[in-house]
Amino acid sequence: ECEEEDFFWHTRILPILRDLEEIEGTIEDLCLACTKLYQALDEGHMLGKRFKRRNVLLKTLYELVDIDSDPLSLKLAKIILAMKVDGKNLLSVCKLAFKICRNEENHFIIRNETLLDYLLQVLWTEDLQTNNEAFVYCVAAIKSMTGTVSLLFKMIKLGAVDMFVELMKQINNIKEHDTYFSKLGRLLVQLAATLRALADSLPARRRLHDCGAIPVLCAALELRSSDKDVCTWIVRILSKLSTYDEFCAALADCSRCYILFLALLNKHQKRQDLVLRVVFILGNLTAKSDQSREQLFKEKGSVNTLTSLFQTYYQLDLNGQTWHHGGKGKKHLKDLSVAEDVLIKLIRVLANLSIHPSIGAALAAAYPVVRLLVTVLEDKSVNACEELVINAATTINNLSYYQVENSAVQNTNLHIAEMLLKLLMSSNMEAVVEAVRVFGNLSQHHEIRDFIMQRKIYKFMIALLDSKNREVCFPACGVLLNLTVDENKRAFLMEEGGIGKLIDCLQDFGPADWQLSCLICKTLWNYSENMTREASCFKGATNTLLALLTALLDEDVELECSIDQDIKDCQRVYWEREFKPVAEKLLDRIQSHHSF
Repeated sequence: ECEEEDFFWHTRILPILRDLEEIEGTIEDLCLACTKLYQALDEGHMLGKRFKRRNVLLKTLYELVDIDSDPLSLKLAKIILAMKVDGKNLLSVCKLAFKICRNEENHFIIRNETLLDYLLQVLWTEDLQTNNEAFVYCVAAIKSMTGTVSLLFKMIKLGAVDMFVELMKQINNIKEHDTYFSKLGRLLVQLAATLRALADSLPARRRLHDCGAIPVLCAALELRSSDKDVCTWIVRILSKLSTYDEFCAALADCSRCYILFLALLNKHQKRQDLVLRVVFILGNLTAKSDQSREQLFKEKGSVNTLTSLFQTYYQLDLNGQTWHHGGKGKKHLKDLSVAEDVLIKLIRVLANLSIHPSIGAALAAAYPVVRLLVTVLEDKSVNACEELVINAATTINNLSYYQVENSAVQNTNLHIAEMLLKLLMSSNMEAVVEAVRVFGNLSQHHEIRDFIMQRKIYKFMIALLDSKNREVCFPACGVLLNLTVDENKRAFLMEEGGIGKLIDCLQDFGPADWQLSCLICKTLWNYSENMTREASCFKGATNTLLALLTALLDEDVELECSIDQDIKDCQRVYWEREFKPVAEKLLDRIQSHHSF
């Protein structure tokens, strides 16, 4: 110790320590003394481990820790951390920091101190394994600060995200047989919980993406697959991140992520919060990517896992209803909603998979899958379980598109049609549209066309043409087109003003929707196949239809409804290849029978 340092100690530091030892002043006086002490230590370059009288200083500070004052504890913790303590001293000061930080009322005073800086320094500089318990409290203290925006942005700026990911990497490198493996589970939970809190922030997500967090999280998930708490928190992070395309792409690049998620579903099937989020992630992964659909589907037992989960949660849902109706308390209401949410997200995964041609064809022939979807339509009402029922109908619609041998949808199509009647009769327009779409696919089969006629469903389809809504008119017109395939069913279009409504639709949508216009012309073409006189066929609408077809077949008409050149080009192609041929044939037919 040099003479200069000795002089500084006796003249600047020691008087402050004596003031603190007296403990006669107010809390404000003690806090002020601590502020002066920190400034003096900093000025004298006495912060850190090299200062020889450090133990004397720390002894005085530790005697003050028992005073029940968060502002004072904050000042003490900052100085103790600045002295670079280790071992039990580090553990105790980290516990003290956590005690201060978990009280949100203290965040205002924490903002004006450098406690966060010192806590982050601990994580950067101290040994992970020997200080693992201190790290738990240190990270927990930092996590407590994420609820305050200014502190959250400060920690991101100080590199907290990168550091947490780096710590997770270090933990991942510790082998399962190592004595520290199980001890570090608690720290991993705190790290993951903190990263989940940070993931709500755009700057933090940018750092997570840039530092390659996804492979690290997946590796931790695989290594700790038996630790429910670690898995739950990591899955929460991935659930949040998977709502963004760039993270979905990063996840898809982890070749083992699908087998990992399926393993988690099998291992923790009754852990509802974990299952819910894993299924949500799978739904996000398969929402836009054929490659992701293929990767998930080809994993051994993937469909069996999904159907098994469906059965488990469907039963849980039914039991939840029984418990709730039995009046055994409101606690089951939460279970019911989570079980139903799992079912909704499971069906979303199946719907996404069914978009892929070969996978959709395979699922259409998978009786367990179709049976479960139909069960939803049997047991649930759209008023009580709107999203669940509509998602089930959407998935059945996707599967009904595939005309495959031994299709479970086609082989149970009459029963499905019966269930769809409930949706058609509901007041929920989205459910009605989904039911109509399914009928559009199923009505390619004669037994369903007979069913539609017997149950007078065709009247409902004609009525829907009045909606002036393309999403409603298009599937309704598709059903009517399929019905006109059968010669003995065509006369129905004269009922309920069907012909007039089709012509009105053609007039309303015309160049704005060549697809729908083409569908209408095909329906009128089938309907008029055996006409002898146009007057008896189209009643009083013949002249209107002639004028309309003539106008729509004008070479320039299809360019009127769009400014975008790419859309114009697309419209011209569809007009030339699809609409024009059938419209010209229809026009010729009418003109050949028309009396001028």
